[in-house]
Amino acid sequence: MPNQSVPPSQSAAGPQDDKVYAALSYLWILSLFPLLMKRDRPFVQYHAKQGFFLFLAEVAISVIAMVPVLGWLVGFVGWIAAAILSILGLLAALSGREWEMPILGAYAKKWNF
Repeated sequence: MPNQSVPPSQSAAGPQDDKVYAALSYLWILSLFPLLMKRDRPFVQYHAKQGFFLFLAEVAISVIAMVPVLGWLVGFVGWIAAAILSILGLLAALSGREWEMPILGAYAKKWNF
């Protein structure tokens, strides 16, 4: 029986693992793990970059939310938007699709990490 070794990027567990790592990208600071650990996986990097920019936006929302009254309102709306974007990105990653996040996705595409 011939030895049919499969390259790591083509292994049976690879695509499923990529989906899980890509989904981790949308869970706040966990975006750093796939961003740094899976640099050789284009699908994972696509989602990791978007997740990292979403994480930065969430940090900015947290800072803005410290401002009384207007900051609270902007922070509340921002957190709802961030939660929706996280859920949509997570679902896209788990289904194996490359979904471009509004606004932040364009910045993530331009970023060469």
